[in-house]
Parts: sequence; C-alpha cells; structure tokens
Amino acid sequence: MKYWLTPPELYRKLDNEFHFDFDPCPCPRPEGYNSLLIPWGDMNYCNPPYRKTDGNTDGPTAFVRKAISEQKEGKSTVLLIPAQSYINLLLEAGAELRSASRTRFLEVDTKEPLPGPSPTILAILRG
Repeated sequence: MKYWLTPPELYRKLDNEFHFDFDPCPCPRPEGYNSLLIPWGDMNYCNPPYRKTDGNTDGPTAFVRKAISEQKEGKSTVLLIPAQSYINLLLEAGAELRSASRTRFLEVDTKEPLPGPSPTILAILRG
C-alpha cells in the first residue's frame, strides 16, 4: 500500500496562512485510528484518502462530511481533495461556483427524469 504526502512547500504555505492544530489524516496512521469518530481540532488540515482502497474504508466524501460536521461546531478545515481539471480551470479564471444540487436530467424523447440524479454545479464566468 502506498501513501502520498502533501508536498512540504504546499503544507508550509497553507500552515503559514491557517495555523493548523490538527491533522485528521496523519501518516503513518496509528493502528486502529479513525479520525471520523473523534473530535477534530479548531483549525484542521486534511489530505484524506482519495479512494476507499487507499488503506481506509472511507474515501474523501466521508472526510468532507466530517469537516462539515466539525464546521457546525465552530471548527475550520482546509481539505486537499481531488477535482476534475476543468474545475481548477474555472476557478483560476475567476468563475463563481454554486451548487446545483442533484439535477434530474430529462430524457430527450420521453422527458422521463434520470433515475439517479447527478451531482452538478453552476459555473458562472462573467465578462
């Protein structure tokens, strides 16, 4: 099993800005450790497993949900998570991103909704 560490220069830059006090995904991970079951710090840095097969039973979505739960307790988290390249292109171009929730696209001919709605976003590029 391979682990991938955050490049030190990226971590230093983020830590200088945010002043982390907890890493819910330490490497190496102690035997039996599951940060999804414990309280996090006040300012967290989280580089979660990108896939469930990365030596954990939970992928990035579980850590995003935990970070949202911790946010409700007044805690902050910076997550380094995978993204499609076009999302980074949009952000670098100054796009405004909004959740469009789960869109039930309609079949062209029958107008029947897609059985499993797709998670979607709106990307607004203003001229």
